[in-house]
Amino acid sequence: MLLRLFLLAVLISPVLSLDCYVCSSSATNDECNQNTQECQAPLDTCMTTIDILGATTAIVKQCASLATCTGASSSATVDSNGNGNIVNCCNSFNLCNFSGAESIHIHSVLLLLTAGVLFLLSR
Repeated sequence: MLLRLFLLAVLISPVLSLDCYVCSSSATNDECNQNTQECQAPLDTCMTTIDILGATTAIVKQCASLATCTGASSSATVDSNGNGNIVNCCNSFNLCNFSGAESIHIHSVLLLLTAGVLFLLSR
C-alpha cells in the first residue's frame, strides 16, 4: 500500500509545477541548459524553439502554455536547405526540455511507464 501511494505521488507531482530550462538565444543546447525556471500557471509546458539559418543556430527555451506551444509547433517549418524553425513541446517531467529529440523519446517512455503503473494500481 505504501509503495502505491509513493508511486501515485511521484506521478502526480509533475502536474503541480514544472521546471524548464530557459534561455533567450543560445548557439548550443549545452549553453542553453544553464538556467532553469519554475513555470507558473497557466504556463504548463516547456517549449524549445530552434531557428536555423545556414550555419547559424539560435535556441530559445521557455515556459509556455500547451496551446501556445502546440500552435507554434504546428506552424514550424524547415525548407529543403535546412533553414527554418523547429518547435518541441514537453510537460512530462521537470527539465524535460534538455534536448528536443530526447524529450520526445523520453515522453513516450514515460507514458508507457505511467500506463503500466496505473494498470498495476488498478489490480
